[in-house]
Amino acid sequence: MRRALAAAGLLLVAVLSGCTADADDDGDPAPSSGFSADTTLDPCPEQPDRPAEGAETLPDVAFDCPGGGTLDLGRAPGVPTVVNLWGSWCGPCREELPLVQELSDLAGDQVHVIGLISRDTPSRAESFAEDAGATFPTAFDGDGELLAQLGLAALPFTYFLDADGGVAYVEVGQVQSLEELTGLVAEHLGVQL
Repeated sequence: MRRALAAAGLLLVAVLSGCTADADDDGDPAPSSGFSADTTLDPCPEQPDRPAEGAETLPDVAFDCPGGGTLDLGRAPGVPTVVNLWGSWCGPCREELPLVQELSDLAGDQVHVIGLISRDTPSRAESFAEDAGATFPTAFDGDGELLAQLGLAALPFTYFLDADGGVAYVEVGQVQSLEELTGLVAEHLGVQL
């Protein structure tokens, strides 16, 4: 049911925003490294050594984090987690990313907020994150492996995961305010911020 809703929402997002993975593709494959050594992105948090569990989980893939560490979607996060998929080529992401940073600042240790850069180059993603003031932990999926496995072509998407790694909710498209984000965290992860 969630995948059907996500697919329907994806079509709506793509039609309304025109924000597809090919929107700004220059034909060059995205390298798997290349972020500056002094990136402003925080390292990804450590995860327990146990598999993600739930009625629905994200694909078992892992990505390096430019600030250090790894985001392993096949492992339980250990605390409720918000995973925001974004890319510099995504217009709505430009408005949403500062809100995700605000959520990260507000959440502290109660909820992990992690970004996942999708189908992008390190230089574009890093510049975009700096312009948006984003410093929260972020992983890099330059080739769009997760997007392909999930069957997604447009962004943004935000996944709300419980502490065991189960998908509690998927927000399709742009979140409009910090209040909307904190409301989704309260409703689907049970954490009042």
